[in-house]
Amino acid sequence: MTASGQFLVAADTYCSAPAKGEALKMTAQDNVDDFIEQFTLAQGELLKGNPEPVKKWYSHRQDVTLGNPFGPFVRGWEQVGAVVDHAASQLRDGEMVDGETVTRHVTPELAYLVRVERSRAKVGGQDAITPISLRATMIMAREEGVWKIVHRHADPITTARPAESVIQQ
Repeated sequence: MTASGQFLVAADTYCSAPAKGEALKMTAQDNVDDFIEQFTLAQGELLKGNPEPVKKWYSHRQDVTLGNPFGPFVRGWEQVGAVVDHAASQLRDGEMVDGETVTRHVTPELAYLVRVERSRAKVGGQDAITPISLRATMIMAREEGVWKIVHRHADPITTARPAESVIQQ
């Protein structure tokens, strides 16, 4: 993003930052850097208990899926939206610390991102702000020229664990 609040979308083409409630339109040649930046800002709001900015970046179609640390996978916009609302209700006074990209791949119509997301927030009924680390995978698709999340999975496994850790009690 430039100092004037514009995003570089091609070698010499700029577009303005999206207005409230709008998603960022990008050209097919563009990578997802700006999308990631905007989604990360939205995650900062989620960590304060506000789900709305994050929800704007998800597909609202019936094949969208989400698996987050607070529950099992869900499918369809109604369920995904409800899970994002629930996640926000479990977080407050938080902020994103950083996002470490492990890998990503971008085509004109589909992209994926694997990263470790580090943040801090008050979680559940806790009074203290605690660090949170999540390994996250996101798949984005272009819907009417706009990148939208069609799948996201995030869980707290960011370090090696013993084989026995997969055994359910």
